[in-house]
Amino acid sequence: MSSKPVLLGVLQVKELSILLVTIAAGIYFTVTSGAFNSPDNYQTIAQYVAPWSIIAAGQVMLLICGEIDLSAGFVFTLAPFTMMQFFVNGWPLWLALLGAIAVSTLVGLANGMIRTVLGIPSFITTLGMAFLLQGLVLIISNARPVAAPKGSGVLEVFGGARWTEFLWAVGVVVVMQVVLSATRFGIHTQATGGNPVGAAESGIPVNRVKVVNFAITSTVAGLAGILQGTRVGSYDPTNGGFTTMFFAVAAAVIGGTALLGGSGTVAGAFLGALLLGIVFDGFNLTGVSANAFNVVLGAAILGAMVLNVTLIVVRKRAGSRERT
Repeated sequence: MSSKPVLLGVLQVKELSILLVTIAAGIYFTVTSGAFNSPDNYQTIAQYVAPWSIIAAGQVMLLICGEIDLSAGFVFTLAPFTMMQFFVNGWPLWLALLGAIAVSTLVGLANGMIRTVLGIPSFITTLGMAFLLQGLVLIISNARPVAAPKGSGVLEVFGGARWTEFLWAVGVVVVMQVVLSATRFGIHTQATGGNPVGAAESGIPVNRVKVVNFAITSTVAGLAGILQGTRVGSYDPTNGGFTTMFFAVAAAVIGGTALLGGSGTVAGAFLGALLLGIVFDGFNLTGVSANAFNVVLGAAILGAMVLNVTLIVVRKRAGSRERT
């Protein structure tokens, strides 16, 4: 029996490699830092991972269908301030929260409509939206943090209680992975990115799929912003932005999502976020400069892209051999 099919099958499990690297990183920092392996530090890592993985869950869907949302980090920043605007104007807190999520969804719909109706590339569309939202946040907040409401059962569920932010992250990842792998919409998303012309000719509403995925990305970004700010106890207009967005995209890419579209998993993005969280936390504990983390992050993204392209080439060659 040839070992090539077995090897090919192992290579196709992208999550396996990132899982092994994540475990290795955890073991390394456990050995090098006594403070790493403790319940309090686990919670610290979870606080890093939660917002990145929630936003990455949406970004994966967009990247798979060949698009990207650079404004997600600013939806993350805007949502809690939108909620507070509704709340101080007399809305019940639970309704204000739903209103903020709805506004986040509308931002995504706007991005999607501009991209599909006007044909403007998503990079340009969402970059413009990012700066627009950044300005709105600074105007609404007067460039000052706002304290989160206290004593609310609603906010206890949405980030206020211990571990709730991370539990929301796990829930979002599970739901989005099921949507991607076990629903018609998920199949349409993969087809849209893998072969948009063929998908359209087969009757898949390509533009509608993209618009919905833009809306999903903004919705989960808004949710992540509310969860994060509520956990911290205040909503900061300088939080989020491009930094949070790029960490989410990095988690998706490191987790095996192809920037060219057509393949990826939400579970892989979660593992990518977990690896970033472990390394970021481990570097802090061991006193390594933040500049070194950027080096590791850049190397990880480049390595993931090289591995992704290599897998695509291997699959194409294997397919060609099977046909001949």
